[in-house]
Amino acid sequence: MNNNVILLVDDEAGQREVLAGYLKKKRHTVLEAASAAEALARVKQEVVGLVLTDLKMPDKTGFELLKEIRALNPETTVVIMTAFGTIEGAVAAMREGAYDYLTKPIDLEELDLLIQRVDERRRLLSENQSLKQQLAEKFKFTGIISQSAAMEEVLNMAGRVAESKATVLIRGESGTGKELIAKAIHFSSPRKDKPFIAVNCAALNENLLESELFGHERGAFTGADKQRRGRFELADSGTIFLDEIGDVPMSTQVKLLRVLQEEQFERVGGTQMMQVDVRVIAATNRNLEEKIKDGSFREDLFYRLNVVSIEIPPLRRRREDIAPALEYFLQKYARENKRKTLAISKEAMDMLLRYDYPGNMRELQNFVERAVVLARGEVITTAELPLPLRNLSSEQAASPAAPATLSARVDALEKEMIFDALRETHGNQSKAAERLGISERNLRYRLRKWGMK
Repeated sequence: MNNNVILLVDDEAGQREVLAGYLKKKRHTVLEAASAAEALARVKQEVVGLVLTDLKMPDKTGFELLKEIRALNPETTVVIMTAFGTIEGAVAAMREGAYDYLTKPIDLEELDLLIQRVDERRRLLSENQSLKQQLAEKFKFTGIISQSAAMEEVLNMAGRVAESKATVLIRGESGTGKELIAKAIHFSSPRKDKPFIAVNCAALNENLLESELFGHERGAFTGADKQRRGRFELADSGTIFLDEIGDVPMSTQVKLLRVLQEEQFERVGGTQMMQVDVRVIAATNRNLEEKIKDGSFREDLFYRLNVVSIEIPPLRRRREDIAPALEYFLQKYARENKRKTLAISKEAMDMLLRYDYPGNMRELQNFVERAVVLARGEVITTAELPLPLRNLSSEQAASPAAPATLSARVDALEKEMIFDALRETHGNQSKAAERLGISERNLRYRLRKWGMK
């Protein structure tokens, strides 16, 4: 729906011309109608987000027009414009579903504020619709794909904390399902019918992140032509999920600490203190203790976030979950692509079960979707699997047995620890070596020995 279209209805041409010109300068798309009949024809032909209509017109009143517009499209917002002496009629129209009224002559600043409120209301309705869809999906702990003891422990911890308001820090590699656990906590909590608002803190620069979280006042910075409510306000009474919390800049960390301590904040460029009741769930794939040591993360914020810590193990450490996840994604993408239920050949299944999945559940999901799309028949074969997986499986097939000797087992454990450290430090060999307690030269020697760059 094009919610930016404004329909201006007034039989006075001069009044229409002034308001239409002003709204167009504000970069709104404006349609005009000189009568109620013309307005109805416009609404039937165009998708209109907001109608500004005069109360008294020759053919119909704004009150009657309101009823007919609501019958055509209940989502269209209607605002009545009226002279001072007919405010009672405008109030009556509001009882019938008008959003608000404006008195003539129209105060342009008041008009701007009203349009901002309409935009915010529309945004909240959209958030609410999304929330209803999420609730329909019934995020329950039983809906998470898991049969491993490691994940059962995670789910038990999440279940115990769901009833409280305690702040939760979810830790784990990318793709392990941190947001899914956060949603499970929210939708199993007393706040389940309130908003769940997710923010990816790594996706925005410092200025945008602060505005996104706390909102801003009009004129707070270049381009801030409207007041905007932040995610904390939108999440009031519900839950806010701060993903990639380890990437939040220090200046924003100070404001986050204040929200956690006092449940208060100010919009960017504002002076009014906003009070909110929000449950905070944060997530990271970073080592926050290391970031505290290097001065890039506040220790006091860490302790505020880390009231309850949930560690999600990587998929390679809970291989029992691979098979049920494969089955779930196979059925899901078969339905989405209107395919019959597909089978997986023994060779392809063997490759999928033996792979380490550095991208975790997200990588497994992508593999299955790709295979379903590319499968020619009713059986997924190794040909539909990505080349890196086939190559790695070929190397594994050369020595399929698990390391039998003590030396071989030590080598295998050493390799796993080094690769884990490299993943956690995003490939930074200096930091990985420091974490492992070995020299960087020693680390590079081992990587060369294994044929890795």
